[in-house]
Amino acid sequence: MKRRQFLLVSAASMMATTATSWAISKNQRGALPNSSPTPKLIQSRDGLLELNLEASLSPLNFNAQQAYLMSYNRQLPAPRLEAKAGDTVRIHLTNHLQQPTNLHYHGLHVIPTGTGDNPFLSIPPQEQFTYEFTIPQNHPSGIFSYHPHHHHLVAEQVFNGLIGLFIVRGEFDTIPEIEAAKEEFLVFQDFALDAGGHIQNTNQMDLMRGREGNLLTVNGQIQPDLKIARGGLLRLRLLNASASRFYRLSLENHPFYLIATDGRSLSEPVESEELLLAPGERAEVLVKGEQEPGHYRLLNLPYDRGGMSMMGGGMGMMGGHHSMVNTNQSMPQVLATFTYQGTSNPLPLPTKLMPVESLATPKKVRKIELSMTMSMGMGMNMAFLFNGQEFDPNRIDAEVKLNSIEDWELINVDPDGMAHPFHLHINPFQVISRNGQPEPYRAWKDTIVVRGDEMVTIRIPFRDFTGKTVYHCHILDHEDLGMMGIVNITA
Repeated sequence: MKRRQFLLVSAASMMATTATSWAISKNQRGALPNSSPTPKLIQSRDGLLELNLEASLSPLNFNAQQAYLMSYNRQLPAPRLEAKAGDTVRIHLTNHLQQPTNLHYHGLHVIPTGTGDNPFLSIPPQEQFTYEFTIPQNHPSGIFSYHPHHHHLVAEQVFNGLIGLFIVRGEFDTIPEIEAAKEEFLVFQDFALDAGGHIQNTNQMDLMRGREGNLLTVNGQIQPDLKIARGGLLRLRLLNASASRFYRLSLENHPFYLIATDGRSLSEPVESEELLLAPGERAEVLVKGEQEPGHYRLLNLPYDRGGMSMMGGGMGMMGGHHSMVNTNQSMPQVLATFTYQGTSNPLPLPTKLMPVESLATPKKVRKIELSMTMSMGMGMNMAFLFNGQEFDPNRIDAEVKLNSIEDWELINVDPDGMAHPFHLHINPFQVISRNGQPEPYRAWKDTIVVRGDEMVTIRIPFRDFTGKTVYHCHILDHEDLGMMGIVNITA
């Protein structure tokens, strides 16, 4: 759908949208419990980012009812953490949940073992663990995140609210046009609350598709109103913090100028009328305040994730319980409104950003097939697989050498299969081609969508750190159901 077409969306159509279970009426707009327009900021000082982080399930007041959500430090969104390259990070995590948990520093290039970004740690209920690692001196500045990564519990804990921003400040922030722009952080989360204010129970359809909620929030708020100055430049720093939902974003009458993907700079801005964010993906865009003063909606457009033949279409029903998953969103959803307020001296777009390294063509090519199996017995058994295998914590799926470069061919072998966002811990990569066609621009990524019957080739330099880490689908129910593998980096 082109941007000009959104101006033709009639008032009647929008009223029909708000009548569905996916929309929010005016009297529901507002903040989630203990939320704020922007996440609370915790910054490093004198080379150290140190904080206490408590994970808990807490009863909180929401729209005159009790909402029971998981949160860090009883805040939604979680505190925004900020550090610089070369800083030491020390996080004292206390687990007040009734299940084990841990922390993953999504997108950070840091040590994967010990007290670093170690997905194999398990912190039992009512225990504390201290994470400590150093961000490399040459680490790029950008937007990253932190969230639990305890296998079989990842989707549940993230869908309940346990995720936050992790920002690395550096050279990218000092580009004059970017430094002059107004900065806004937008954290997209969805929730599904039952009549008692609890997160709804999941059924097999939810697990197969990946759970989605009917309550869409931006920074813990429902359809917040954000400000833009006429003539000014807005820097939007975006995080898809949902467990399964894709966001296909468009801002009425305003193109996006993409400047960074997954926390790493492009070489120059790329203009686009819409932006797709899969779960776990981040992006940075610039928006020019060049329209007439007024109100402009940030929309989530319909997006086909595939796999509909397996679902039977529409709203899923399985096991006698209504699914929370809407597999047939047909109308734009309003996420937020941008309102012009005040004026600014006109600010130009940057013409150049940070140079993007060109990687040498490797000799090693590795194939990874993504697939799903389903069988019927006493119930429905399903698994999501890499190369025909479910995750095994005792199996190494890829042995790689430190300081080597490999091409990985990611092949979604299900012709009508669901799109899978492939995520690799620790080591970012470049997307080389999609179905043999070169990518239009080179960029660093750590999460990339692989659609049904599609092959995406990524090029990975394994640098700086040895040890075991993981790669997985970032539809987190798929990860919990087996779509994860272990890569071991050896000297």
